Amino acid sequence: MSRRVQVTFDCHDPVKTARFWASALGYIIPGPPGVELGDDDPFDAWKAFIAELGIELGPENMRAAIEDPEGIGPRLFFQTVPEDKTVKNRIHLDVRSAPGLEGEERMEALEAECVRLSEIGGRRLRRVDPDPPMEQGFIIMADPEGNEFCLD
Repeated sequence: MSRRVQVTFDCHDPVKTARFWASALGYIIPGPPGVELGDDDPFDAWKAFIAELGIELGPENMRAAIEDPEGIGPRLFFQTVPEDKTVKNRIHLDVRSAPGLEGEERMEALEAECVRLSEIGGRRLRRVDPDPPMEQGFIIMADPEGNEFCLD
């Protein structure tokens, strides 16, 4: 029997990091149970929901999650930790940004996505050009917390 997974990110600012990844992946930020969001900010709705429960949360207790609106991809969860990121990730996400494309057309699509993600807080680290037959080319980036990921 297979299992569904959730990918958890340790970070300093779960809300900022969740917003970045929601935009990067086309995911949604779910609202609290039984709350219809409409145009309301989901994080404002969560704060109100938690306050109504009588729970006081400090910044050290903040969490956030995003979900694939189609229910196919894994849920991503973001939790506050006190430590800074100090070394390269041992696991990372590959964001499929140019499916079916090859060569220069592929790299142009990856560059365009790199620009878009840079505008919302991502940072370009380096580009690896195509080297057929083994390498199609990709761009290594970092999210606002410095977590590496690849556009491929």
